[in-house]
Amino acid sequence: MKRIIAVLLLTASVSCMAVRAGEIPETREGNNPVSGELKNHFKFYGFVRNFFAFDTRESVAGTGDLFYYLPKDVDMNEDGSQDLNSQTSFRFLALTTRLGVDIGGYRIGHTSFGGKVETDFYAGLTDKINGTAQLRLRQAYLTIGWDDLPMGRENRAAVALKMGQAWHPMAADQPHVTSLETGAPFNPFSRTPQVLMDASLGSHFMISAAALWQMQYQSAGPDGASAKYIKYSCTPEAYIGLTYKTAGGFLARAGVDILSIKPRRTGLNSQGVTVKVSDRITTMSYYLFLQYRKGKFEAKAKSVLSEGGEHMNIMSGYGVSYRDNGVDGHWEYVPLYASSTWASVSYGKKWQVMLMGGYIKNLGTDNPLYDNNASLVTDKTSGGRNYTDADNLYFNGNGFSNLNEMWRVIPTVAYNIGKFTLALEWNITSARYGEYTVFEDTPGKKYLDADTGLARDNLHWVTNHRIQMMVRFTF
Repeated sequence: MKRIIAVLLLTASVSCMAVRAGEIPETREGNNPVSGELKNHFKFYGFVRNFFAFDTRESVAGTGDLFYYLPKDVDMNEDGSQDLNSQTSFRFLALTTRLGVDIGGYRIGHTSFGGKVETDFYAGLTDKINGTAQLRLRQAYLTIGWDDLPMGRENRAAVALKMGQAWHPMAADQPHVTSLETGAPFNPFSRTPQVLMDASLGSHFMISAAALWQMQYQSAGPDGASAKYIKYSCTPEAYIGLTYKTAGGFLARAGVDILSIKPRRTGLNSQGVTVKVSDRITTMSYYLFLQYRKGKFEAKAKSVLSEGGEHMNIMSGYGVSYRDNGVDGHWEYVPLYASSTWASVSYGKKWQVMLMGGYIKNLGTDNPLYDNNASLVTDKTSGGRNYTDADNLYFNGNGFSNLNEMWRVIPTVAYNIGKFTLALEWNITSARYGEYTVFEDTPGKKYLDADTGLARDNLHWVTNHRIQMMVRFTF
């Protein structure tokens, strides 16, 4: 303790002498370069946020059960008297409290430089919601911009380049909700490493193009969700989009996302030898986004047609369509198609009312999944259908492959006073599950209807009501 006190006294003495000698500038804001740097180039922001959530049914939810996906299917007990997933639950947590800093104001001629670092505290918790929340990365990117570029006549162009971890371009436009999932899984949800270019051509049009990678949000595959499928493909995910906006508050955006992955890098040939394989699946997902603002009113809508798309939290995936049993042992794949649409409106400022509605429809595949067990069902009433091993289907890990369709309605009322917000939401989510035509060769080994990869027998709805309150102080 004496050594610590001595060091502190010595430090204070040296600081005082330095000030007297004029080696440290005055601490007034106008003469302090550190204070001026912070004021001119750094904008710190964030909020302290608490969610309180009550559910009427067991559901799939992440981030301390605050990020809501969908209700679980019926799970009857042994005598069929109770649905074990018909269970209420409650929680409240502050782990989505956020800290961030925007960096800007650095400029050389027509070139500007900036960046963003954004974090929250969801890390270190287990699936059982144990442990202590720790700081994690949300966004971290730099920006380079060129403005006032000549484009002919009186029009001017501007180009912005973003490099780092940021929102996926298809996920950035989100509905009017205060819940943590911001419309997912009806809206794509992903923050991912990327290089994004936005080119503004005059006052109405903007062209966007991006190369993206995977980190937290990953593709499904034979080894579960993993970024190694894109790693071994050596092919970045690609995005291209077009935006049109008017001075009257209307905006339209359309885009396409292309992903090419290698679900396997090795396999067995006909001699049982492990060899490198040429497996690959390439998918394309399309979307259209519309927005209109006038005064205190705002309306938004988005529709997505996806091939796979599970890496963006879309309720879809892909499956095996062919297995080569020859020399190279490669597999071929076919995507599951899904349609997802949402719309939302918001009105007000101090008292704000919002409404969001969404609908998802799984469409199955356009080619049959791999028929590896047809001989096992020759004596079954199959209606001409083929059958496939359940392991041949790779679906979003936050959903279930027997999901046929789903809808959601969220009315919200919020009270905003200064930097304080109190909001109450009622999230009604209903999922329609089905059953595959199933044949069991041996106990525990199931084969699924392989015609389309879509569950369509014994369709039934399950519904969850989530009542959620949010309290937030923004700074």
